Amino acid sequence: MAKLTKKQKEALSKVEKGKFYNLEEGSALVKAVNTTKFDASVDIAVRLGVDPRKANQMVRGVVSLPHGTGKDVKVLALVTPDKEAEAKEAGADFVGLDEYLDKIKNGWTDIDVIVTMPAVMGKLGPLGKVLGPRGLMPNPKSGTVTMEIGKAVSEVKAGKIDFKVDKYGIVHAPIGKVSFNAEKLKENAAELLQTIQKLKPTAAKGTYVKSIYLSSTMSPGIAIDTKTVN
Repeated sequence: MAKLTKKQKEALSKVEKGKFYNLEEGSALVKAVNTTKFDASVDIAVRLGVDPRKANQMVRGVVSLPHGTGKDVKVLALVTPDKEAEAKEAGADFVGLDEYLDKIKNGWTDIDVIVTMPAVMGKLGPLGKVLGPRGLMPNPKSGTVTMEIGKAVSEVKAGKIDFKVDKYGIVHAPIGKVSFNAEKLKENAAELLQTIQKLKPTAAKGTYVKSIYLSSTMSPGIAIDTKTVN
């Protein structure tokens, strides 16, 4: 096991063992225990009482974080020429079609989100093996396959994120940076948690939100009291 540095030990000592914090306390504490010199990401992990192997218990959705993620999201708009100006005006970093499909085919994936049109999805099918594992395949449910290209690009740039429960029943999502004040982190986390609540599958029995943890890059996890959510 790797030895803890003095800073890491100090950070760990600030988190009371066995204590569950409310969202306000947790959002302040996740900033206080950060030991990195860079502007670390703040993430939330929500363990749900669902069985993701069953289609009727899958939890997936999108949420627009009120204060964004703090990350400069690189957006590729795969569109026909008549939609290029709309995509560029909305702030897409890369705009085009065939030339970018060829680049992806050759292994280029230096992007965070792809926004496209229904008519283009047929061309993306063969690239599923490249895009799928990286979470880059556009999806109508997440609003990234649409005719409203400008709106979709703007929303992604402003902090709209796509989340999905993993095979262990956990939703992992970014909610900001340690440079955010605690209030912004709390509001972003609350917005995500409310959205997850609304998506509770009718087939899910028992406790829905089983645990919530906040953490920043390389920081200890901070347990959040689920009673403030359930």
